This record gives sequence, C-alpha cells and structure tokens, in this order.
Amino acid sequence: MSWREALRPVRMERVAIVAPARSLDDVLRIVGAAGVVELSTPPDAQLREVSKSAVVRGEVAALAGWTPAKVVPELAGQVAPEGGAVVPLDRPRGKEAPSLLRSEGLRGTLAPLVDTYGTTPYADLDPTPLAVGAYVLMFGMMFGDVGHGLVLLVAALGLYRERPRWLSRLHRAWPFVVGAGLASMLFGLLYGEFFGPTGVVPVLWVRPLADPVTLLAAALACGALLLAVAYLLGVVNRWREGGWPATLYSPAGVAGSALFFGLGLALFGWYAKLGWLAVAGGVIAVVGLVLAFTGFYAEAGGGAGATAQALIQLFDVVVRLGANVASFARLAAFGLTHAAVGWIVWSAATGLWAANPFAAAAVFLLGNVLALTIEALVAGVQALRLEYYELFSRVFQAEGRPFRPWHLPPTPKEAVPCSLG
Repeated sequence: MSWREALRPVRMERVAIVAPARSLDDVLRIVGAAGVVELSTPPDAQLREVSKSAVVRGEVAALAGWTPAKVVPELAGQVAPEGGAVVPLDRPRGKEAPSLLRSEGLRGTLAPLVDTYGTTPYADLDPTPLAVGAYVLMFGMMFGDVGHGLVLLVAALGLYRERPRWLSRLHRAWPFVVGAGLASMLFGLLYGEFFGPTGVVPVLWVRPLADPVTLLAAALACGALLLAVAYLLGVVNRWREGGWPATLYSPAGVAGSALFFGLGLALFGWYAKLGWLAVAGGVIAVVGLVLAFTGFYAEAGGGAGATAQALIQLFDVVVRLGANVASFARLAAFGLTHAAVGWIVWSAATGLWAANPFAAAAVFLLGNVLALTIEALVAGVQALRLEYYELFSRVFQAEGRPFRPWHLPPTPKEAVPCSLG
C-alpha cells in the first residue's frame, strides 16, 4: 500500500451485482454472507426485500452498490459458480462514496479517535495517525511523570493481555494507553518528575513549578504548531472536496491559513525585531482577510446586508483564531496542576517520615493513586477537547457517509413446542 493510499479512506468502487434472474437469491446469499457490499436497501434487510429491489431485464437481474475496490476480484470469484458477476460502474456525478477507515492491524484500534468525532468524508484525508500523535503529545505535556507513565504502561499491558478478565471490554484502548504512558515518561524526564519531585530522575528541561512562564510559552508554541498542521490538512481537504473556490475562500482553507501564518510571521518579526518579516506577515494576513471576506460575502448573496454579515463573520474568525491559540495554554495549566499535586504529596510524605514512616508511605501511595486516577482522566478529557474543538474543526468542514454493507440476516430457528407434561 502506497503512502497516498494510507492517508485516505479505503478506496471504494461502484459496482453492479449481476446474476441470472433464476439464481439471483443464491448470488445474494453469497453477497450477504460476505458482507462487503452496500446496497440501496437497509444493511439488515431480509433477502426477499433485497431481491425485490433488483432491476430485472429479461433473464438478467442486477443491483448497484458500493464495495471496497480490493475485494472486487475475490467477490467476483465467489459469485461466479452461481452465474453471477461483479461489474465495475462509473461513479455517479454529485454522489459521494461511503467512507470506510482502514481497520487492519494497529490502525483499526486507533480509528475510534476520529470516528467518535464524525465520519471522515470520502474525499478527505484520513488524519488518524496525526490525530493520535497530537493526542498523546498533549496528554504527555499535561501528565508528565516518569513513574505515572510506567503505571500507564503496566495498565496497557493488562489491557492487551485482557488480564484481569473484566478489562477485555477495553482491550482496543491499549495503544492509546501505551502512547499516553510513553509521552508521560518523556515529559516526566523533561520535568524531572518521578512520582513527584522525588529527585530520582534529573530535570532535563524545566521544572514546571519553578518556571511556569517557560512552560506556558512552550504550550502556546505547541498549540501553534498543531494548528499549523491542521490548517495544512484543511487546505488539502477543501481542495479535494470542492476544488479551488472552496480552497481559496474558506476560513478552514487558504484564507484561514494565510491569516494564521501571516499573523504568526508578523508576531515573530516584531519579537525578533525583523521589520521586513513583520510587514510580510501583515500583508499575508490581510490577503487572508480579503479572501475570507470575499467568501463570506458571496455566500451571503451580495448587497449591503451581505457586507454587514461578512464583516461580523470576519471579526468572529479573528477572535476565534486568538482564542484557539490561547486555548492551548491549558497544556501548561494542567501540567502545572499535575506537578503541584505531586509536590504536595511528596512534601507531605517527607514531612511525616521522621515521625511516622507508615503514615508517610500511606500518604505517598494514596496521593499518587488519586493523582493517577483524577489527573489522568482530566488530561485525557482536555486533550480530547483540544483535538476536537481546535484541530478537527479545521480539518473537517463536512461529515461523510459511513459505509454500511448489507449482511444477510441470520435465519431464526424454528420454535420447538413446549411440553405440557
């Protein structure tokens, strides 16, 4: 599989299931058992209902549907003994194919992160690998602790092996927990945290409570980088969805990207005292504003009312852009909170050690258990919130149609009369 195919949903083929009218039911049984063709009937329709929906011309019957392109040869071989065939068709204009994200291997266990937000349009790129990377990065920044990361890795092992047994329901989550654990360990090394500021690991970068400004700046820089990637994906998706008009004027396309990158260059030029860069960034931002205004104006239908509406929408875009970047400050805020909880627990434990070692150990253990459960939940929710509201809102502008193949419903067993004796 090429890298281009890996970055988009499974390629779909429009096909016709063709069979002799007399053996149509037999062919449909094979198709229904395979469960790889989406027909116009409901996915759980009975065989008789599907058979009645076929187009019959003389001795030949046919049904049109969608199926993954890679299964066409295999399906054709299965229906051939009954006189059936799978015939590729031209895709109807103006009708989008259903979407199916790749489900094989590790990729399939990661797909729910995107599926929970919505169905990826068939024309769009599949952002699953990048989305997972962004999620674990943000989680680790808010939950940086080597010891807590090790605990998450142990939990991931339990999920993978389904031990204890009740964890089997959460088995598919093990890759997320592994990623979260590794990211937590990485940032724990950077922060010098091992079940709090115990001194077991050195500080490789910054201690959060000692230098919160540096952590805040890093969080905003991380957010700006993630937003930049989201804007680039958005530009590609707008092009694939609607060509250059949708790409050029959309606030989640070239217009929004020009505004974002232009303001970023202008701020950096001002900070670095590079006047030419600040001016260039300002010009790019103005171009983005003009493009966005043009798109809003055309969408509103023109006229004085459209001008007012476009100006309001343009103001909203600028305000939300600043709010989106500032929203990533929570990466630093919750990172500081996690470090503060660890410091409180460690200080309490060391303060009690001389008087009552057992009480100190209990405080240390209980405090870390609470930090693990509560802080991990908070970091997970906040990372998901940033993923969906700040990043996916730029990557996606529409929702696709999920692939719903027809499966032959199981035949109910005949009821056995109860004995009255």
